[in-house]
Amino acid sequence: MMASSPEFGRFWIVSAYFLAFCARYGFSRQILYSVSEEVSPGTFVGNLARDLNLKVDELESRMLRIVSGSTKKHFDVNIKTGALYVLDTIDREELCPNSNACTESLEAILNNPLNVYSIEVKILDINDNKPAFSVKSQNIRISEHTLPGAKFALLAAEDPDVGSNSVSTYKLSTNPFFNLEVNAEADSAPYPELVLQKALDREKQAELQLVLTALDGGKPQRSGTTNIIITILDANDNAPVFAKQLFKAQVLENTAVGAVILKLNATDPDEGVNGEIIYTFKQGQKGIADKFALNSNTGEITVAGILDYEEANAYEILVEARDRGQSPLASHCKVLVEILDLNDHAPDIKLSSLLDNVREDAKKGTVIAFITVQDKDGGKNGKVHCFVSQNSPFVLESTQGKYYSLVLNGALDREENTLYNVSITATDEGVPPLSSTAVLTVHISDVNDNAPRFPESSLNVYVEENSPAGALIASVSAQDIDFGENAQITYSLLSNANMPLSSAVSINSVTGEMYSMQSFNFEEIKTFQFKVQATDSGVPPLSSNVTVNIFILDENDNSPVFLPPYSEPGSVNSENIPYSAEAGYFVAKIRAVDADSGYNALLSYHMTETKGTNLFRIGTSTGEIRTKRRMSDNDLKAHPLIITVSDNGEPSLSSTMSIEVVVVENMDSVQPSLRQVPVKEENFSNLNLYLLIAIVSVSVIFLLSLIALIAAKCYGTDGDFSSSSAPVVTTHPDGSWSYSKSTQQYDVCFSSDTLKSDVVVFPSPFPPADAELISINGGDTFNTTQTLPSTTKVSDLYMYIFAYRQQTFVECVNKVLTPYSPYDFVMRNCAHF
Repeated sequence: MMASSPEFGRFWIVSAYFLAFCARYGFSRQILYSVSEEVSPGTFVGNLARDLNLKVDELESRMLRIVSGSTKKHFDVNIKTGALYVLDTIDREELCPNSNACTESLEAILNNPLNVYSIEVKILDINDNKPAFSVKSQNIRISEHTLPGAKFALLAAEDPDVGSNSVSTYKLSTNPFFNLEVNAEADSAPYPELVLQKALDREKQAELQLVLTALDGGKPQRSGTTNIIITILDANDNAPVFAKQLFKAQVLENTAVGAVILKLNATDPDEGVNGEIIYTFKQGQKGIADKFALNSNTGEITVAGILDYEEANAYEILVEARDRGQSPLASHCKVLVEILDLNDHAPDIKLSSLLDNVREDAKKGTVIAFITVQDKDGGKNGKVHCFVSQNSPFVLESTQGKYYSLVLNGALDREENTLYNVSITATDEGVPPLSSTAVLTVHISDVNDNAPRFPESSLNVYVEENSPAGALIASVSAQDIDFGENAQITYSLLSNANMPLSSAVSINSVTGEMYSMQSFNFEEIKTFQFKVQATDSGVPPLSSNVTVNIFILDENDNSPVFLPPYSEPGSVNSENIPYSAEAGYFVAKIRAVDADSGYNALLSYHMTETKGTNLFRIGTSTGEIRTKRRMSDNDLKAHPLIITVSDNGEPSLSSTMSIEVVVVENMDSVQPSLRQVPVKEENFSNLNLYLLIAIVSVSVIFLLSLIALIAAKCYGTDGDFSSSSAPVVTTHPDGSWSYSKSTQQYDVCFSSDTLKSDVVVFPSPFPPADAELISINGGDTFNTTQTLPSTTKVSDLYMYIFAYRQQTFVECVNKVLTPYSPYDFVMRNCAHF
């Protein structure tokens, strides 16, 4: 190929600008440029930004790109300036063979919003090919008797260039016998013919050698030559004659090999061998022998190869008819074979993905891919309809002609579908229709649209009291259905205003395992609450919380403690009783408390008499010391007692105290031992307040009941009153008093120690020494472990025991209950009541 001169290049550049100017103002959305073939890469073609009225600073953000319809990309655009330039060297003869006009279709595509502009670049031919003959020499046999004026067809030269750059004329070397006649038809290239000007004489010259030169019309002009060898034969008077000089035929592409297309007919008036005609293809016709065959005897032209409309839609064939004379004569004709199209090509789908990954929050109308659909067939066979698979959130929108856009038409959710295999089917209008399918895989990228989720909104954790610091107490786990960093969860503790969490609990931010930072004391804290937050690593991060309730389970780590007045360290505890005390005489009441709860705080009292007199007994649940029998002269005056109080824990813990009971003759001479326990006003506890309220309540209820009972007896019927003796109220030496009638007596006992608030009510006679009394006090309500004498109704006893159990259970619940204590935690500590 010959490079263009600088003046020639400037000419074509000016032409390109002129054509671009015309295209800009001649079409609304279609641009026409032209550029010469063989220009160097980087050659400027046109300014797209200016011609499409686009802003240069928006080209990069709108992702301006050039899509070519050809397999090789020859053009590209500079997104910085908007200039369209040549990317690779263009050979017009390679790009558009056998075509006079050569145009490459381009599409300029912009996003946000999507715009598609059609660009037609006309490839201008330059004279870079010289004419060439398919053979180096042509042999012509002419009879010496041929008259002047006879014409002999010559094989024409071929030039891949078009227009004025193709073959325009021929020139024959100088000779005395032949002239050259160049014939030109409107729809074909010029072809040369030899015209005999002077009669030949074989005896003088049997052979002539001429040179035929083909010239094109380019600048500079190029040429090609072939040798013509003329052999002079002896006389043969008549040459064969064809019925017409041009034959036309039509044949379907893909017609079977061997099918007859056309039968030629030529006649020769000579007789014998001079009249026998032989048909042949003119030598040097490129590609004809591969597609067609000619029967030399019959003149039938048949199909010899595969005919493809998309490869060539017509063939021009030169046929020679020659007789068999010793000096054969010949004539020529032209056969034009037109190839008819069949629907033998399915549509071709080319996908150009604009987005590698589509965000799951992409808006409706987002362009996913650009699709080009072409069909090599013509007419209806080349008209294509395109559609996508159903049940897909994507639709196809036709942008221009053969171009489509795949557009998002619905909401995406990566958690439901991580990718979509979108099937795109193109079907033509041929009979039968042909279709093709292409699959575009659309990957959905994750967006942090799901917060971590815990299985439950709250978690109850039970921790043993005195468990070591650093022990694993529980583990939380949350799930996040997002992907990647959006699903990576870290755990943290939310601050608690009631207590510093950092000193109580820590959490592993990765695994969610929670560890105790200290050893918990049930007596100091029974339960506490905090929240654990699970946060993902997305942008922005999302989080959720779970409420953790920590319940401390009690251990038996506290021994019972005696309450005043017997709790003073180093004090000597003593009580006085009269010598005349009866069996069941109330001596003292021992009180103790245990800081633990449940069974660990359920206390029992036991007593040991060091002298072995077996004079006293103690209520195992009430702590009341009473006499078992009356005094005798043999009994000691002083009785040391050892009191042990034990809890029901495992193992059981206990405390011991001693008390001395002194027997006196006359209680009047002994001042009651009233110990004033110093109580600091600021230490007045809730327990003291509850005891005081209970004492007052029980006293008031008792007095009201007693008054009502007396009133009922006094104002009864006359018959009843006369039949019964007057009621008697008796005061006993131990400070108790009784109300009695002839049929019934009720004894009410008060402790001689005014600090005690016990009231004992039982029917007369007094219970035996081994019987347990029913005690009513501010702290216990009804406490009993023994059966009353038979004079008390068993149903009343059951009622008292049930009332006691119920009250004790309520007190336990009030002790351990918090606003968010679960049922199993309460029952675990109080079910034994």
